[in-house]
Amino acid sequence: MSKVNRALGVLVATAALTFGSVSPALATPPNIPTAATAKSELAGLTVRADGSMTGYSRDKFPHWTTQSGTCNTREAVLKRDGTNVVTDSSCAATSGRWYSPYDGATWTAASDVDIDHIVPLAAAWRSGAASWTTAQRQAFANDMSGPQLIAVTDNVNQAKGDQTPATWKPPLSSYWCTYAKMWVHTKYRWNLSVNSAEKTELTGMLGRC
Repeated sequence: MSKVNRALGVLVATAALTFGSVSPALATPPNIPTAATAKSELAGLTVRADGSMTGYSRDKFPHWTTQSGTCNTREAVLKRDGTNVVTDSSCAATSGRWYSPYDGATWTAASDVDIDHIVPLAAAWRSGAASWTTAQRQAFANDMSGPQLIAVTDNVNQAKGDQTPATWKPPLSSYWCTYAKMWVHTKYRWNLSVNSAEKTELTGMLGRC
């Protein structure tokens, strides 16, 4: 079974998310590896030049899909990553607090928070996802079983865009170690490649751990 199909199976198995089970202290993407594991996984990634963006569209990565009941992936991550989050009958967050580890900001309005794909959809496309099925791309775009989705300040996420660590890192350098671990593990789980500049930067970021 490929890493992609294995990750797809894990995502399906965890779709029935129990929102009340996550305490604020654990409000972080799951399965972030140790630095040693991330370094080993980085060494195992294929290094090659980025592929073409020809044919790319965010619509080829359907999101946000239903996770549980009326709650879609965005709403589920807001609930997971927030503190004292209250939702209405449609699962929209009506109150709560969100800490963005990228920049250290805290927000009390869900509208100020974006759900970042650690490995952006376009970056995934350039490093292997162009050859995936729509079902695989949908699973990747809604992956809550690994450290691929995180609630962060909206304008910081927008500044990141589809950049890799070769050209963008979280404003808080104290988070670079964790960010690199999440990035590497996501690429490893989904069998995506890295380019040489990306690998160099990730190596340096993991060296801060």
